[in-house]
Amino acid sequence: KLEPGRVVRIVQVSDLHLGLMNREEMLAPVILKLKGLKPDLLVATGDVVDAQINHIDELSELWRQIDAPLGKYAVLGNHETYAGLGQSVDFLRNSGFTVLRNELREIGEELTLVGLDFDRRIDEAPLLASCDTSRYTVVLKHVPTVNPLAEGLFDLQLSGHTHKGQIFPFNYLTAMRFPMIAGLYELSGGSRLYTSRGTGTWGPPMRVGSVPEVTLFEITGRMD
Repeated sequence: KLEPGRVVRIVQVSDLHLGLMNREEMLAPVILKLKGLKPDLLVATGDVVDAQINHIDELSELWRQIDAPLGKYAVLGNHETYAGLGQSVDFLRNSGFTVLRNELREIGEELTLVGLDFDRRIDEAPLLASCDTSRYTVVLKHVPTVNPLAEGLFDLQLSGHTHKGQIFPFNYLTAMRFPMIAGLYELSGGSRLYTSRGTGTWGPPMRVGSVPEVTLFEITGRMD
C-alpha cells in the first residue's frame, strides 16, 4: 500500500500521565528520545495527562520541540476524561497535536489515520469501512479492543491503557480484562494490533515486570 521501498517512521507514546507527579523531569528525557527517533508521524494513544492536571501548561513547550513532517496526532483516553475534556484537549492542541475524535485523516498520498474517542465510543466498523483500501490504515484507540466486524478493515491499530499491569502481579489481573495486554497481535483479515506498555506511570511512580516504552514502527512498501 506504500510505494515500493518507501519507509514511514511512526512513533507511538502512550499513558504518560502528566500532572501532579509526572512533570518536566519525566517528560524531558522522553522528548529527547522522540527527537532522536526522527519520526515522520508522532501519535499519542491516550492518557497523556492524568486526572490531576495541576499547572502543566509549560510542558506544551517541550512537545512543540518535536517536528514530525507528517504531523502529530492524539486520541483521548480515560484520564483525559477524568481531568476534564476541555482542558485536556486544549493542552494537547497547545502541544502541537491534532486531536482525532471518531474521525479519519488522510496523511500524504499513502496513509489514513483513524482516531477513536474514549469518551464518545462508537462502533468503529462503519467508519473504517469508509476508508480507501488502497491506503495503509492506522487506527489510534486507547483501549486494546477491536470489534470483530472491524477486523480486516485496517492494517494496524495502536493502543495503550494496560501498562502491562505496571506492577507484578497485576499483569495477571489486567490480562484477564484485556487479553491483548502488551505487544503485537495478529488479527483476522490481515489486521494487527499493538498494545504499548506505556511511556509513564499511573499511581506509584514505579514498574515491576513492565518496562516503559516509546515505540518505533517502520512501515515499508513491499517490493513485489
